[in-house]
Amino acid sequence: MKTNRHTDGERTLAVFFDFENIGIGLNLRRDRFDIAKVVERLVEKGKIVVKKAYADWSRFAQYTTPLHEAAIELIEIPRRGVTGKNSADIRLCVDAMDLAYSKDHIDTFVIVSGDSDFSPLVSKLKELGKHVIGLGLAEATSDLLRDNCDEFIYYDDLGRVTTASPALPSAIPEAKKKAFELLIESLMALRRENKETLFSSMVKDTMKRKKPSFNEEYHGYRTFSELLEDAATNGVIEIERHKGSGTYVVTRFGSEPKMPLPPHQPPTRPPMENRGPRMSRPPMPQQRPSPPQGQPVRRPAPAPLPQSPQTPLFDPGDEILDLVEERYGDE
Repeated sequence: MKTNRHTDGERTLAVFFDFENIGIGLNLRRDRFDIAKVVERLVEKGKIVVKKAYADWSRFAQYTTPLHEAAIELIEIPRRGVTGKNSADIRLCVDAMDLAYSKDHIDTFVIVSGDSDFSPLVSKLKELGKHVIGLGLAEATSDLLRDNCDEFIYYDDLGRVTTASPALPSAIPEAKKKAFELLIESLMALRRENKETLFSSMVKDTMKRKKPSFNEEYHGYRTFSELLEDAATNGVIEIERHKGSGTYVVTRFGSEPKMPLPPHQPPTRPPMENRGPRMSRPPMPQQRPSPPQGQPVRRPAPAPLPQSPQTPLFDPGDEILDLVEERYGDE
């Protein structure tokens, strides 16, 4: 089975919400589940192509509107009293495995739940070469599921700021201030994903995922490089040119220390033992010196062809004479 892993590039995500499990955790906390905050965190991981939520929506009617606004497909599951089993878990596992086998471009699966029953699903997805991320409430998450995932995000940790955001100057126009705020949010998201070198293309892609309607021209810039240059002029970020590609790299923002640029490494030739056998050229034919002008060209006589030894021809007349002499003698 082919997989489309993006180790350094953009991931392709499929997100599955087990609202039955989330509802249990919400009953313990007595607060509202912020769906927008979950989706905003997941788009930092990559491009979301599938979003499905499973529940008996007559019990969670207050969440149907924000789920629809987030473009999440609602899968209606009958009540437990009718089926006698947890149909949400079964349907979620079936849909996840169907996507794992039929959609090779989906390389990351997100299970929004804390139920330990999904641990076999996580193991099977990892066996198929998929990257699995778990997300759930701290008090309603099983240790078995948490430890089996490649990554696990606690809902309570969403929205926490790890890097101090720089204070924007008050003289900046409102249109530019919104662009700078989105820029800082995207840079912080890349830092959360452990990205050390923040190329301008990487920053812009993250801004587009967080806000698909973003366009630097709406904020008064012809190119994205001009936006970075203006942000650096206003002291929001620090940028430098990358020696290899020539594009801008954000080296510092907020209160974090300045990150050094990665050194440009020119392509090196492989060692002699890894280059394979060296092909030898055939010897060039020797050229005869040309005769002086005015003299005829003398070509060497062709070598005589080898002759095979000739066998004597058979003459039937000789045998007849011998027979006659033997018969009649000297008569």
